[in-house]
Amino acid sequence: MTQITKDAVLAALGNVMDPDLHKDLVTLGMIRDVVIEGDTVNFSIFLTTPACPMKGSIKADALQAVEKVEGVKTVNIKMDADVPSDGKNRGLVDTPIRNAIAVGSGKGGVGKSTIAVNLAVALATSGARVGLLDADIYGPNIPTMMGVEKLPPPTKDKLVPALAHGVKVMSMGFLVKPGQPLIWRGAMLHSAIRQFLTDVVWGELDYLIIDLPPGTGDAPLTLAQSLPLSGAILVTLPQAVSVEDASRGLGMFEKLEVPLLGVIENMTGDVFGHGGGEALAESAGIPFLGSVPMNGFVRLAGDQGQPALLAQPDSDAAVAMQDIAEKVAQAISIAALDENANKLDLKINITE
Repeated sequence: MTQITKDAVLAALGNVMDPDLHKDLVTLGMIRDVVIEGDTVNFSIFLTTPACPMKGSIKADALQAVEKVEGVKTVNIKMDADVPSDGKNRGLVDTPIRNAIAVGSGKGGVGKSTIAVNLAVALATSGARVGLLDADIYGPNIPTMMGVEKLPPPTKDKLVPALAHGVKVMSMGFLVKPGQPLIWRGAMLHSAIRQFLTDVVWGELDYLIIDLPPGTGDAPLTLAQSLPLSGAILVTLPQAVSVEDASRGLGMFEKLEVPLLGVIENMTGDVFGHGGGEALAESAGIPFLGSVPMNGFVRLAGDQGQPALLAQPDSDAAVAMQDIAEKVAQAISIAALDENANKLDLKINITE
């Protein structure tokens, strides 16, 4: 009987490539906990995101590779994930937030909050640790869309975020009476956003999704200055007027030196048309993350505090938002690994 060795297993897995990162699983450090018991091989594959859309094919390729090792009869693979940090120092936040993603738009009424909510839920459902910060101080709608009315009791000196659908949620909507108008100057807005970062027990998060207020005012500037962002997503409707406004939002993120993860076209269909978001992404040279078909159920689900991705996961809109969430997770993983690799190269060069 041929004795199976760990080296032989790793050599086989060294031929299995991650299709997004273009390196093999062993080099990427994804293969862990290799245990050999007679003719049975057990190991874990730690992906860079639990929302990886290629999870099935990576597992199948790894299985096929190890089954070819002489003497192997049974292969057991456990799929897991270890989301890399973008490596940015977030000095204001005393708990580790690995990646912070802003969802913005050039104008209101484009469904930006709906996208933010379903993106957060999709990532959480995949197994990631996710927070959702409602930075739309003047019009905080996230509590309604997530179906939560109040926060848990605070700790001695910090607020504790609400938990809904596996997502930690913080919003000004928890702190003011329903219908109460917020008439704040820039300094007050700046202070509120900073407090949502420093005075909340976020805990360890793989992703913090931040729903920005519409437009290009104080809030995005404050946020970018206070919390280095992994990237930003721009939401637009298909028609020309909305795309024009979205292009201003795009310019704002570029001036703030926030990486643009891509454009989402929301409410695609007969009413607003289609194609504007994709054209904007192409002209700006950034990814087009996808379009979300107009579906009245999405609005109804949001009003009832049950995100569409959970309430009707097979609907065309929910399927589109799931696909977008996977693309965002992919983009974040690739950027984080590239950033960490660049830092390693720099360290090696300095040492040399």
